[in-house]
Amino acid sequence: MALAKVYDAATVFKHLNGIINVYKPAGMKLKHVRNAIIGNIAKGLNEMELREPRKLARDTPLLGTGTAADSVLHNIASNTDLSDHILSAGPRYMPRDIRCATVATLGDHTSGVLLFGINDGLKQSIHIQRNRPIRVYHVTARMGTATENHMPDSRVTVRANHRHVSADRISGLAASLQASHQRKMYELCGVDLQTQAAYELACKGLIRPADNSQPVLYGIKLIHFERPNFTLELHAINESEQFIAALVHDMAIELRTVAHCSQLRCVRHAHFDVTDSLPRHGWHLPGIVKNLRRQREILEANPQLLEQERIELHAASS
Repeated sequence: MALAKVYDAATVFKHLNGIINVYKPAGMKLKHVRNAIIGNIAKGLNEMELREPRKLARDTPLLGTGTAADSVLHNIASNTDLSDHILSAGPRYMPRDIRCATVATLGDHTSGVLLFGINDGLKQSIHIQRNRPIRVYHVTARMGTATENHMPDSRVTVRANHRHVSADRISGLAASLQASHQRKMYELCGVDLQTQAAYELACKGLIRPADNSQPVLYGIKLIHFERPNFTLELHAINESEQFIAALVHDMAIELRTVAHCSQLRCVRHAHFDVTDSLPRHGWHLPGIVKNLRRQREILEANPQLLEQERIELHAASS
């Protein structure tokens, strides 16, 4: 189906519904990303063809006096509601006219895939959030120094030697952590990992948390090692920036050294990949409309993102 160019702002705003995938830069707060998105949408709409001011109802036409030009101006002013003119009422579209909410948040130090629901797309964002799909991170850690909050912009508290740490040791620790987290998921469900019940549970699909308070780690592996830096790939649900940073710190302690996160990057959120993310220079109306169309295709190809059966992982009762 051929696409036609649309110049009418009202038509574009009517179809401005769905999910967008933007690339959040590191060091930029979530509210600043949201304000930039909705501000650029409103700016782009106001630069398009807008509706004319409302006309006043008149029983009889008014005739001007004086010159012909004065007569024309008088008739125009008499039939036009000047209070509806953009010079008096202001721009037709304001940022507050656009509803926008995130599917899942990212920390200030984290970059990568960030999903927003626009207008009627808020319903879709709620469904995706309730299904709690997996997010994939590439986490780069720097060995040798520990900081107060495990982030690079914090004060250094400890220094330690890391010459004894190798890629094999990190890979072995990552595999051990992954196995322990998987075992914990089945234990919270009250199922022994070596039983038929555990096998049947695994066949039903991914075990997900029942709420947003319980972070679950599904996979962790080493993908790059270049002393003093190493990069991990994490698959998790309900994770946070603080959880990932603390995980890296604890891994370094197990390796008899210290480390802090130097870079956190979300590369995938369910089927929404970083390659489809809208970079910062593309946060304008044409780019957002194109991105909305691309994410709509992903949702149509993967309907389970909005509605799917899942096994809920409930916390053990105290």
